[in-house]
Amino acid sequence: MRRQACARLEHNLAAIAESLGLRAPSLYKHVDGMPGIRRGVMIHAKSRLAQALGHAAIGRSRDDAVKRMALAYRDWARAHPGQYSLTMRAAQADDDEDLEASTAIADVIYNVLSGYDLHGDDAVHATRFLRSALHGFIALETTGGFELAVDVDQSYSLLTDSVVTALASWSAT
Repeated sequence: MRRQACARLEHNLAAIAESLGLRAPSLYKHVDGMPGIRRGVMIHAKSRLAQALGHAAIGRSRDDAVKRMALAYRDWARAHPGQYSLTMRAAQADDDEDLEASTAIADVIYNVLSGYDLHGDDAVHATRFLRSALHGFIALETTGGFELAVDVDQSYSLLTDSVVTALASWSAT
């Protein structure tokens, strides 16, 4: 079994090297095997997601910013399903690049939530709530969990409406 896994890893690295115009041994000069490639893709994905969220929220505030960010989040996740799954993992404390990329996502969300006067622990709790709601919907949608003949876009819109209502009342408590 281990021999098969090693063979698949070498095949994958060979294919990646070939696509870059390199030989597999040369690829090891640039990355630490498949774990290094996964890490690089993860950091890239987190950075791109942060950019998409930031772009969606720019010039907007409160409900409008959350709704636009939620749409961008869903669009990005559906367009990049393999990368999206890599954005879910919390940053490794000893990896500065991972911390930077993860922090960029959190900063966009914290900036949007500041429009609801949510800061500190409240912002952390609200971020967890927001991410859980959006991710749960996207996870169900992308794995075939919504097969009923009812408009899924309308369901997502209702979800985001509920999220902004919750955030507005959250800041009032």
